Amino acid sequence: MNSTNDQTTSLPITIDSITKTYGIMKVLSDVGLSIKSGEFMTLLGPSGSGKTTLLMVLAGFIRPDQGSVKFGDEEVILKAPHRRGVGMMFQNYALFPHMSVEANIGYPLKIRGEDKATIKSKVNEVLETVQLGGYGGRRISELSGGQRQRIALARAIVFKPRILLMDEPLSALDKNLRELMQLELRTMHEQLGMTTVLVTHDQREALTMSDRIAVLRNGQIAQVDTSEALYNAPNSEFVAAFMGESSFLEVEHKGDFFFFGNQKLMTESIADPQAARHLLVLRPEKLEYLQRGEQDRYNCFEGTVEKILFQGESCLGYVRLLSGELIPVRRNIRESNRTTLPKVGDNVVLGLHPNETRIVTSE
Repeated sequence: MNSTNDQTTSLPITIDSITKTYGIMKVLSDVGLSIKSGEFMTLLGPSGSGKTTLLMVLAGFIRPDQGSVKFGDEEVILKAPHRRGVGMMFQNYALFPHMSVEANIGYPLKIRGEDKATIKSKVNEVLETVQLGGYGGRRISELSGGQRQRIALARAIVFKPRILLMDEPLSALDKNLRELMQLELRTMHEQLGMTTVLVTHDQREALTMSDRIAVLRNGQIAQVDTSEALYNAPNSEFVAAFMGESSFLEVEHKGDFFFFGNQKLMTESIADPQAARHLLVLRPEKLEYLQRGEQDRYNCFEGTVEKILFQGESCLGYVRLLSGELIPVRRNIRESNRTTLPKVGDNVVLGLHPNETRIVTSE
């Protein structure tokens, strides 16, 4: 993509003690979050977690019951949406079907009082940025889904906002186009430098696009961290289960160590020892089928293979542990010697490296 001539000046966002209640339902509960200037922050969570409500609070479409929202040093909680200076991309794009591409993109400039020549120049510039130069005269009905998505983005950034808010902007696209647009939106963010807040329920989308992710649950933030840290070091059973495939084994805290049955686990993971329940997180791709001589370096779990599924580049096995749990194990076929992969009925020893051994508390 071509960059615009000058980079947008971004602003940090400070959210403090935001609460929103509808009747007896508390949608947001004392939410606090700091977003750095120029950061790509994703609000991630299941349906009903409060992520879209929080985005609408930032946009000014929802007034919270209490709390503060600052863009830079300016309190904006009482400011109308059109006075906040944010770009907004909606889930359904909210394009005007009776207007041309040029008129759609130029609308934010028109309501800001820009003259026709300036509007035309800025529209042409942003069309080049989203790789749709020459499309200004087309009707919205003549565009594909991916093109409409780019036009919606162009309209959101044409006035060079310092903050861009996006509500599930890729949900209407098919899988291949969605993945392509994830990369293009990330590239656009890096070029323009504006502070960006994305709402999604798609974990892979969040992991792909974000500098940091705020995981929401029941109107509260469960964890905020980088993609890698959230995946590899979740702080709870909920975050571990939500961020990718996981299975769990109940473990006990005795003295300074964690035990699975009588086996003392090798781990540097820190979990609240006072919690009522502790769980060992098992990611399918982090488990290995061990050979003789390898077991001393791993936490080991014996079991029997009940099912093997070949899934193209990977092999997904299901192993019934001696303790009764059914555990999925995913191995990359190209990285494994296929002749050494186990067969249904084989007794195996699964290995989890101490560096990959993560203990979390259970809610």
